[in-house]
Amino acid sequence: MLNLFIKPFRQAAPDLEGLGAAYIALPIARGCTVPNGRFAVLASSDGHTRRLSEGARVNALENETAWCIHPGPYACELTPFAAAPEIGLKVAFAIDGADPREAQQRFDLFLASEGGARVALDAFVAQLQAALQRELAQGNLELPPCTSFEEWNLFRAGFNQLLYTRFGVMVDDCVPVDLGAARDLAALLAARLAVQPVTAPAAAPQEAFDAALEDRKALRRLFLELPRVLCGLRLAVLPPDCATFRRHQDLLRRLDLVSLAAGTMPALELAAPNLPLAGSEQLRRARHSRRAVAALDEAWALLARMKQAVSALPQAIALLDEADRIVANLECDCAARRATQEEDA
Repeated sequence: MLNLFIKPFRQAAPDLEGLGAAYIALPIARGCTVPNGRFAVLASSDGHTRRLSEGARVNALENETAWCIHPGPYACELTPFAAAPEIGLKVAFAIDGADPREAQQRFDLFLASEGGARVALDAFVAQLQAALQRELAQGNLELPPCTSFEEWNLFRAGFNQLLYTRFGVMVDDCVPVDLGAARDLAALLAARLAVQPVTAPAAAPQEAFDAALEDRKALRRLFLELPRVLCGLRLAVLPPDCATFRRHQDLLRRLDLVSLAAGTMPALELAAPNLPLAGSEQLRRARHSRRAVAALDEAWALLARMKQAVSALPQAIALLDEADRIVANLECDCAARRATQEEDA
């Protein structure tokens, strides 16, 4: 008599070492089960995303990338002012949960457009800090010395909205801390002096970088995020007067054209079909792509301020002026990215 022994199928556990500590998101293989306390995000090549809750099996399609995410909370220390490394903020944040009112969660868009294979906690914190420093340097957020209770609450509201709008994270706690004891200020000052030139060079050398990689990353962000920025600007609450309405509609029209231009960009290495482009011009194109992404980051920050703003005419005019500047920069850099040679000023 033949005895048949069938071994039960055992699914291999996903390798998620460091998730929740050194990493916020790690790739998870098809067929694995989402561990308890985590969730998965699947993103297609065209930027569409979907979430899977704990216990679900990851059935990713051929064109989908899957991440396993630990929602946190995470703790970090941010330096709001680059020139004052002794001033810090101790921040606790968590990844926002799924909102059924949103077609796509903001953190999921972040993963699809700029997340890469994995999201390291230190790199993500560096992005949070850069966004905070930029808003403070531009005067869009204020954190003055001897901050009063009212000023602190105003800062916190703007800071919370900035991180939620830009990255899709919720700030659980934020308190000021003195980092002077933990930072070697003398070493920091010596390092800054070491990189400063003694005399101004006649011509600053161009920054060396991988043009193809940077351009590809920048264009993906523009292609995926500009439609969401356009949607956010369309939903902005503004005073119902005719002049504001016309300016708002004109900005929407221009931003729509920028989004169309980003989605139809020519290949970096081609000046025309079957006609290669010079390497110096490829570098120029990639620099304009990166500048357009910098304007895109400013657009996200502007949307955060619009959500916090009161629907008053003077404030609306100032916000629309800022939106006009950002859209103009996007128009300029996208047009320069399409051009095969730099135009004379």
